Amino acid sequence: VTIQSTRPTRGRPLPAPRIPEWEVSTMPKIITELPGPNARAYLEKSKKYEPQSMSDQVPLVWDRAEGCVIWDVDGNEFLDWSSGVLVTNVGHCHPYYVEQVKDQCDKLFNCYDFLTQPRADLAEKLVQVAPDHLDRAFLVTTGTDATEAAMRMCRRAHEGFEIISFHGAFHGRTYGAASAAGSRGTKNGFGPMMTGFLHTPFPYFYRCPFGSETEEECGNKCIEFLDWTVERESCGALCAVITEPYQGGAGSIMAPKGFFETLDKWCKEKGIYFIFDEVQSSFGRTGKMFAMEHYDIKPDLVTLGKGLGSGVPCSAVLGTSAIMDVLPPGSMGSTNGGNPLSSRAALAAIDIIQKEGLVENAARMGELFKQRFEAIQQKHEQLGDIRGMGLVWGLEMVKDKASKEPDADFTRRIVLNAFHRGLCMIAPIGLYKNVLRVAPPLIITEQQVHETCDIFEAAFEEALIS
Repeated sequence: VTIQSTRPTRGRPLPAPRIPEWEVSTMPKIITELPGPNARAYLEKSKKYEPQSMSDQVPLVWDRAEGCVIWDVDGNEFLDWSSGVLVTNVGHCHPYYVEQVKDQCDKLFNCYDFLTQPRADLAEKLVQVAPDHLDRAFLVTTGTDATEAAMRMCRRAHEGFEIISFHGAFHGRTYGAASAAGSRGTKNGFGPMMTGFLHTPFPYFYRCPFGSETEEECGNKCIEFLDWTVERESCGALCAVITEPYQGGAGSIMAPKGFFETLDKWCKEKGIYFIFDEVQSSFGRTGKMFAMEHYDIKPDLVTLGKGLGSGVPCSAVLGTSAIMDVLPPGSMGSTNGGNPLSSRAALAAIDIIQKEGLVENAARMGELFKQRFEAIQQKHEQLGDIRGMGLVWGLEMVKDKASKEPDADFTRRIVLNAFHRGLCMIAPIGLYKNVLRVAPPLIITEQQVHETCDIFEAAFEEALIS
């Protein structure tokens, strides 16, 4: 699909129509030992000059990428199951996206919160593509910015201040977002968290905290426990509930059918706001433009990020005028939020997603992944649980299916084996670091699905004997 720009390009033509590299067979090509000599040099430089606080990824030093293909600094070629942690939904360096960003670089980068055409256009576009009840868009820079902004909006618009979140949740790394988180990873060793947060179980059916035998029962027990949490922990100042459509960092944990509808109803009965954290689940990732479209719900605020900018940092809060219009001038703003470069990038990404049918492609390719993973699960005891939708999947590794004992070492070996075979995977996630996250760019083809699954299965079977 050729996308025509609606913006002036200062005489530069848009890229000529061509067959994108990601539509051609792209089996990985490993030409050096891994990591190669150039990669080793950069890894040593990083170790010398950077804190080693980031996640423990395989030693892949990226140089460039296009579509679903990554090249490292030694010229080795990999297929991508990461999307840069669910960011590059439109694929790496899509030609239309690159052209739009380049064009904006010639014009304007930043002007604080003075209005620009790209910011106004992006706010309009977000409201247009969102469910009808959401009629305002507030632009910021990162996912954690969006989380903080949403929580502040709720507290400003509501008489209460307490926010309920779920065990296993991840909402960002700043102190407010980390306080809302329901896991130790972003809190441990950083001192006291902020007050005003209550935490309650999430329906992780594979390891249901209530030992439920069905998904529906697990979800219902978690809803019932909400009242217990409020009765035991609240000081009578409830304000909002915040949740992810699926818990990414906790292991791509999907809620059972009906859970979010019941939670939405519970919030409305309590007279509190419902925040849906779609930072990593929006813009086609789940086979819908927004994950909330899978459910019959009307969140009051929705946080966006990652795939919104598809490379250039951009995030937003979608909300209702009833909440956002309470904010007086000067009460919320951001140095870089809604800057013209990120706004232009986000507009380009949304254009590509819509005009190239990437939402639909994510749904179709997701079904292929599901079939391949289920076939592997039938053959091997170590693949305990498969969960996901669209192009986000979590594969939980265990010692065996009967005991469900987590096997973090085996999980890590798979990631390393896949790396040496030319498949880039994110470091293991989950409460026990035994879950593999599968999240390729939304432009992945059927051929690439099978190519990457073949590599993954070989890496899996190699880990069984290593």
